[in-house]
Amino acid sequence: MGAGGLDHRQGPQSRSRPKKSSAPAECLGRSRGGFSTKLHAVVDALGNCLHLDLTPGQTADCGLLPDLLAVLPHAPGAVVADKAYDTDKSLETIAGLGAEAVIPPEASRLDQRPYDENLYADRSKVERFFGRLKEARALATRYDKTACSFLAVAHLLAALDWLR
Repeated sequence: MGAGGLDHRQGPQSRSRPKKSSAPAECLGRSRGGFSTKLHAVVDALGNCLHLDLTPGQTADCGLLPDLLAVLPHAPGAVVADKAYDTDKSLETIAGLGAEAVIPPEASRLDQRPYDENLYADRSKVERFFGRLKEARALATRYDKTACSFLAVAHLLAALDWLR
């Protein structure tokens, strides 16, 4: 025991309350970059946003693909996505819609399947869409505390992008 009867050892306090965490409800989570949120977008062939969704930072991208494709009014001709969506389940979901999967295979995949590299170049439209959204500093750094208000800002910026 230290001076004044205080214990100066490391460790949790004996009578501390558990931490309150609203991270899952607010789509906040730990990833390689720190405490973050992932914004997922579905864009059309012109790069216009059709749907936005939020997940915590540690959530895998591929698990959200069926929900993102379900919001489309009709089945797409091709689904262009990055390597994060290269899973057997994602490829089955895309094939079930009768669409072409334009997803480069991960380097660790044993069967390196071919993909249309010219069509994959159109993925830059999604990246340019995110670049236009992140011109607004409030979205790029997530000033909003709640997931609802952050998603509302993202929808507002996507609507303003349509008007450009």
